[in-house]
Amino acid sequence: MRQKMSLEQPEKIYRYRGFSEYTVDSLCMDQLYFANPNSFNDPMDCQPTIESDSDNIELRTILSELIKNRVKAETLSTLKFAKINIQNSNKYACNLATKNVNDELARISYYATNPEYEEQGTSTEEAENWLLLCEIRKEILNKYNKGVCCFSSSYKSSLLWSHYGDQHQGLCIGYSLNRNPKPILNKVIYNDNRVLNTSLIAQAILQSDLYAKKQLDDCVLLRKATPWEYEDEWRIFDSVGLNDSPLAMTDITFGLRCPSSIMHTIINALKDRSDGIEFYQMHQISGSYKLRREPVDGETSSYFPRTSRSGTEIFGHIDK
Repeated sequence: MRQKMSLEQPEKIYRYRGFSEYTVDSLCMDQLYFANPNSFNDPMDCQPTIESDSDNIELRTILSELIKNRVKAETLSTLKFAKINIQNSNKYACNLATKNVNDELARISYYATNPEYEEQGTSTEEAENWLLLCEIRKEILNKYNKGVCCFSSSYKSSLLWSHYGDQHQGLCIGYSLNRNPKPILNKVIYNDNRVLNTSLIAQAILQSDLYAKKQLDDCVLLRKATPWEYEDEWRIFDSVGLNDSPLAMTDITFGLRCPSSIMHTIINALKDRSDGIEFYQMHQISGSYKLRREPVDGETSSYFPRTSRSGTEIFGHIDK
């Protein structure tokens, strides 16, 4: 079932981080790390269960189109990167893609006749359906091999501080969408159904149905189990790795347990940014489990940098 949700994007989003050299570097360089979904703490995130509700003819057509698109794009990219300028490069890429399709379909057809399937009570047609489905899953995951950067709409979630803010010792970076062009945020859909049917893939890829294409994108990149709903997560996509931030950094909030030396380091690293950064620290609300934030006191970093001195250097020589 498709989750109903508001298309209105939040004015600001937040990213919780632990303190490390990578955090300081990304803040100073104004970059964001876009992770491969394979590294996510939830192994089922961006990993839909693809089920067949198509006959073998449709499955072959789906797989053929996926392979053609992938091989053609990879071939043209390789030729461009290698600076190989051949005549009719597009035709060459199409021919190579067609050969790959024919080879893969022939391989699947051959393995579907393995006698072991018959011994297990599986017909050749059923075996071919399963083999086609396995390859479609590989191609779909390859097609959606994007880097993902995750945010929340809240800076005061105690659970998020515990899970992603180094147990309240880290920081939370606030971003606005006030950039040109305005970045596109994608709301995570919380739904316990991981199934992606091949009929939807057929609609999206073979029929170029825009609504089906949006549903396919959502199923692969945005669907997440309901226990994660507390994160109120939004995502942006780019190539895997460090990329220049498409968002405007506006503020940094330090956790309840964040050491003063870390606060001093971050504040002094960013205080001279031309667009200005606001600094806050989280505090407990007495009598409840809620958090509030207040602007960082100017005296917080007055103790730093500290010069270590011995007792004699402080008080001078004392005669016994």
